[in-house]
Amino acid sequence: MIQNDYDIEDYKNQFACKSADLKNALKLYYTGPVEEFSSPTKYHRMRAEFRIYHEKDSAYYAMTEQKTRRLYRVEQFLIGSKKINQLMPELLHYINEHQILRQKLFCVEFLTSTNGEAVITLIYHKRLDHIWSDKATSIQTPLRACIIGRSRGQKLVLTRDYVSESFFVDDRVLRYRQTESSFTQPNAEINLKLLRWVNKACMNTSGDLVELYCGNCNFTVVLAPKFRNVLATEISKLAVKSGQYNLMANDIRNVTIVRMSSEEISQAFIGRRCFKRLSGVDLKTFMFDTILVDPPRAGLDESTLRLASQFHQIIYISCKPATLVNNIGVLDQTHEVECAAVFDQFPWTEHLEVGVILRKRQCN
Repeated sequence: MIQNDYDIEDYKNQFACKSADLKNALKLYYTGPVEEFSSPTKYHRMRAEFRIYHEKDSAYYAMTEQKTRRLYRVEQFLIGSKKINQLMPELLHYINEHQILRQKLFCVEFLTSTNGEAVITLIYHKRLDHIWSDKATSIQTPLRACIIGRSRGQKLVLTRDYVSESFFVDDRVLRYRQTESSFTQPNAEINLKLLRWVNKACMNTSGDLVELYCGNCNFTVVLAPKFRNVLATEISKLAVKSGQYNLMANDIRNVTIVRMSSEEISQAFIGRRCFKRLSGVDLKTFMFDTILVDPPRAGLDESTLRLASQFHQIIYISCKPATLVNNIGVLDQTHEVECAAVFDQFPWTEHLEVGVILRKRQCN
């Protein structure tokens, strides 16, 4: 639950408790130091979604209370970026001023970047026409934001559907296109800390890298120069498209992206199935040494765990410590944890991001 006072000492205690719980859960497999990366207590979240509640001829932002599931009015959103907080009242003014924008509007999404760019998605229970487009276009300039209109089976992009982001890592400026409706790391400062940690953890690497769940190539852009070649996989078409753009924007040419699930690439590695999407990619020509996985909260399935166990080094980024620990319990047969870190991606909540590096056990 989001706190109202954002007391810094309260935050420190909450983060310390989450970190301690992770260390306690890991102690069967790792008792070494765990690096801790805290988050700003406010203005850290780069995207947000609000319901729109209508009352007579007015509309306002609303969210759902987790325990009661009741809607409550939102006047400000202090965990959101400063750009989101700036845009919220300005956009609401235009929505309430113009019936064509307000009518049957039920949801608003904000996507922002650290350089001040913003995309606003207005989602409706009605078909959008040129009258709506004209009015929505007219408010983009005063808002200093790009607007997208959505309804069932319809998406109207008035200017563009992405924001540009950049991070400074190891004397490199990394440039990313983050697309509306595609997953991006929500906490920009924590993402930067994640990228720097992964970059540092892979200072002495060799061979080739296979990356599962690569998304928009958030980690790929950082790690590709450290390996001879990279094979990256992702199931989302939109994420693959964004990833391909991000590789080009950073002049990275040693990465092959294929749209495949982790289960499919596991089957391809053992030769169980052939895939057209792998045509032109000869897995035998790679010298894989490292695998990076950043799975959903469910963690790695059995086939992906078997695949990961074949690699010398495993980089595991987890958004759910419980499934991470369960997976490490399986990988412990072949690998040992070399280092670990916690990243408070979602402060004021129970969630915690964890990074772990595992290395193949030495045979006696």
